[in-house]
Amino acid sequence: MDNITHTVVGLGVGELVQRSLPAEPDEAGQRTRHRLLLTACAAASNFPDLDLLLTKLLPDPLGYLLHHRGHTHTLLYEVPQALLLVALLWLLWPNARALLRRSHQARAGLAAAVVLGFLLHIGMDFLNSYGVHPFYPFDGRWFYGDMIFIVEPVFWVAFGVPLIMAVGWPWLRWLLLAGLAGVLCYFTARGFLGAVSLAGLLALGAGLAVLKAARRRSRRAMALALLLCAGFVAAQGVASTVGRQRVLAALQAADPQSRIHDVAMTAFPAQPLCWVFVSIEADAAADRYRLRRGLISLAPDWLPPQQCPSGLLDPPPHSAAVPGIDLYGQVSGSLAGLRAQNGGNCWLAAWLRFARMPAIVDGVATDMRFATTPRGNFTALDLAATAGRACPADIPAWTPPRAGLLAP
Repeated sequence: MDNITHTVVGLGVGELVQRSLPAEPDEAGQRTRHRLLLTACAAASNFPDLDLLLTKLLPDPLGYLLHHRGHTHTLLYEVPQALLLVALLWLLWPNARALLRRSHQARAGLAAAVVLGFLLHIGMDFLNSYGVHPFYPFDGRWFYGDMIFIVEPVFWVAFGVPLIMAVGWPWLRWLLLAGLAGVLCYFTARGFLGAVSLAGLLALGAGLAVLKAARRRSRRAMALALLLCAGFVAAQGVASTVGRQRVLAALQAADPQSRIHDVAMTAFPAQPLCWVFVSIEADAAADRYRLRRGLISLAPDWLPPQQCPSGLLDPPPHSAAVPGIDLYGQVSGSLAGLRAQNGGNCWLAAWLRFARMPAIVDGVATDMRFATTPRGNFTALDLAATAGRACPADIPAWTPPRAGLLAP
């Protein structure tokens, strides 16, 4: 997820932990604990992304692909990160240090905020199609949730509105609420949100604002936000599963001889009916592998694929596979050739430790999941440029997502 989402959710969960504990006996201690738990949970929810500092250890694009969401995004290596964060808070925050010395509730709250913040980071990163490998070094496989878009305004509204309503200055509350509504309207104008999604988000924000205004010192609004987000994730999980099954059935019917290895599902923001998919399949007898990219609407009679938010659509589709599924194009190649390149080019072999949907076109390897990102396909590896270069060193031992395809 993006770091705004990590921060907002971390602050919201920190607020919920704070309000679930008995109050400190003195007002100053209560204020310090409040700030400490929100800061700790928000920081823990972002701390693993410090691995961006490690991306320069390898040349582009390998540094970003193999070190971001790398070791700091594993359950084992979250332990030293949590200890480091607690040590920094202890050393750099005298009032918090004094409170922690005398208050068992503050110590318990800090432990809960830090643990929940780190688990939230991995859990939320799992939700999208980029993937995580949380069980390394015991298991180097990637795990993909394929449920939530990497920037999801539902979380911004659900957690952000109760947090804003807790701000003490009325003028600042109104300014922040107007700013949040303005951002949602801007995304709608740019084609990233549909009008129905915008209306739903504004209604959700208004309802939470009213609830929080009526019970300013209650945790009900934040607890409701947490339940709503959990329900949204569950609904997205069901929608993703239904969409994948429909795509699998359509593609298998179109080519019964091929074995479909995977279908990656990418959600649209706040829109559970629209999904971009990329499939990868192989026909060993024909020495061919193929990737197909398309769009599926789960309710095509009500929302045809081309009426999904336009800012996230590919160019006009090349063909419609079945009603509700549009295909934008495909890439095919020799299966034996891909395996030979993997064995003969150490740069490509390293790159394939990340690539879930590897396509090689005109000597450039790209992961088709990211074919239409605003900054271009950041996974692109020019294979000609790797000729004669020494192999990259210290490659993390992530299991290649397409290991089953690469093995004879």
